[in-house]
Amino acid sequence: MLDPIERRTLMEIARTAIQAGVNGRRPAIRFENVSRALLVPRATFVTLEIEGELRGCIGTLEAFRPLAVDVSENSYSAAFDDPRFPPVSAFEVEHIELRISILSPPEPLEFTSESDLLRQVRPRTDGLILAERGCRATLLPSVWEQVPNAREFLAHLKLKAGLPADYWSDSMRVLRYTTSTVP
Repeated sequence: MLDPIERRTLMEIARTAIQAGVNGRRPAIRFENVSRALLVPRATFVTLEIEGELRGCIGTLEAFRPLAVDVSENSYSAAFDDPRFPPVSAFEVEHIELRISILSPPEPLEFTSESDLLRQVRPRTDGLILAERGCRATLLPSVWEQVPNAREFLAHLKLKAGLPADYWSDSMRVLRYTTSTVP
């Protein structure tokens, strides 16, 4: 768990990264101002919204760099590299609402059928990663706000991975994780 100062620091890092991008620079972190908790490798997703509408979302699924660096890089990428949106403009910066999702380490789920998998999924708690035939996709736990049940959540995840919604294979891998959210 992060304390309020560390949570505020992550939000400042995210905003600084986006502002750096608007100014034509890559973000940089001053590590002397960062607590030890923010130096632990963690995977994150950064979601940008303007007036409740998605404006960018980029993240990592595996922890391979310090939390502060992951937030900085994903904030920059969500603002300027999300292929679904044009780069964030200087005008938009002051209107951006940020959400940082810090992922727990993913754990593989063992299942024998789709119904067995669906029984194990915890609605409103789990994020899922699906891997199959060279395709991989994830849905964050926040997606449960738009999806009413585990069956539809899994169908959306399959579609995001480029598979049919009713696809099933015994070789499919599914991992679950939880998130803590900042702010």
